[in-house]
Amino acid sequence: MEFLDVFVIGGGPIGLACGIECEKAGLSYVIVEKGVLTNSLYNYPLNMTFFSTSDKLEMGGIPFMSVSHKPTRTEALEYYRRVAQTWKLKVQLYEQVKTLSKNDGFFEIITSKATYHTRNIVMATGFYDLPNLMNVPGEDLPKVSHYYKEPWPYIGQKLLVVGGANSAVDVALETWRKGAEVTMVLKNDGIDENVKYWVKPDIENRIKEGSIKAFPNSMVKEIRDKYVVVKTPKGEVTVENDFVLAMTGYVPNFSLLDQLGVEMSLDDKRQPCYDQANQESNVSGVYLAGVVCGGLNTREFFIENSIVHAENIIRHILEKNK
Repeated sequence: MEFLDVFVIGGGPIGLACGIECEKAGLSYVIVEKGVLTNSLYNYPLNMTFFSTSDKLEMGGIPFMSVSHKPTRTEALEYYRRVAQTWKLKVQLYEQVKTLSKNDGFFEIITSKATYHTRNIVMATGFYDLPNLMNVPGEDLPKVSHYYKEPWPYIGQKLLVVGGANSAVDVALETWRKGAEVTMVLKNDGIDENVKYWVKPDIENRIKEGSIKAFPNSMVKEIRDKYVVVKTPKGEVTVENDFVLAMTGYVPNFSLLDQLGVEMSLDDKRQPCYDQANQESNVSGVYLAGVVCGGLNTREFFIENSIVHAENIIRHILEKNK
């Protein structure tokens, strides 16, 4: 039976960073990704611009050159493709992890394509694949989506945008500028305080002048084919509607952590238990890297402050092997 030193789940930037560290250390490894390379980035809106500057997203000694200091989605996809190619990283794409188990000090992983045995697992699964559902009637209608690509399908349409953070604001502004009739449903008093500083005044002014309608302190109660019922502080309001874009955030894949017995905090953050010095969870040999470390608090970890996780993990594995 052949054993890998490291099995990395997730082919995003942090998963690739783990692969680079394995290459440097001479460890046997594989990176398994259920979709395309850097699948989460691929699913971002087509015109998205990163909050981070390109130099802070670099890894493996490869410069990240972008037209402006804040790179676009397309530039990031090309950069990380080049990272994987230059380092000849061992990445298996379109391969989904099905089951994980630990036996006699090693792990068995069954995927959609093969069975692997490894001494260590790195969970670098991100959080963009599982939307945070509203759990309201009609959420499963074809006109409802938790993902947004581009504004063209919404020209001349009555669009309801749920959420007040960066994704929702970008969607509202971009679709409105292309001719959509936009209404926003905001959970709090107004737009989220953490919205990009150069965008926040824009959306607030559009709401103030009435170009974009907004319901603060409100929530979607029900979605129907031609309208949406919104619960507001002044009572229920029926809004005519063609499409709903629910930018309500995303959650990590807790099921994989549960299979391995990784403990979670008991508060509403559901933060996995791990050692911040080396990223190892309460289960020996299971490491957490990237945004999955934050549980439901998805605003704490980003690419730029998580690349170091890869170095910490591989250093700890090497120390254990001495």
